[in-house]
Amino acid sequence: MFGIGMMELTVILVIALLVFGPKKLPEIGKGLGQGIREFKKAGQEFAQSLDQEASKTETLEDRSKKDEAPPKA
Repeated sequence: MFGIGMMELTVILVIALLVFGPKKLPEIGKGLGQGIREFKKAGQEFAQSLDQEASKTETLEDRSKKDEAPPKA
């Protein structure tokens, strides 16, 4: 998981618990999870829009190639 071992993850969680306290930690985790979900969703939407634009470009290129082809005799 991102090159972080169990020992490092445990240390990070203990420090977070000490800094924020046991009551605030679940709220922070929930907000972090929502932020990650939104980030992934935005990334997927961006990838879809790139795919759509690429397919439009391919279609236009295919049409222009058909128009440029010499007529068959």
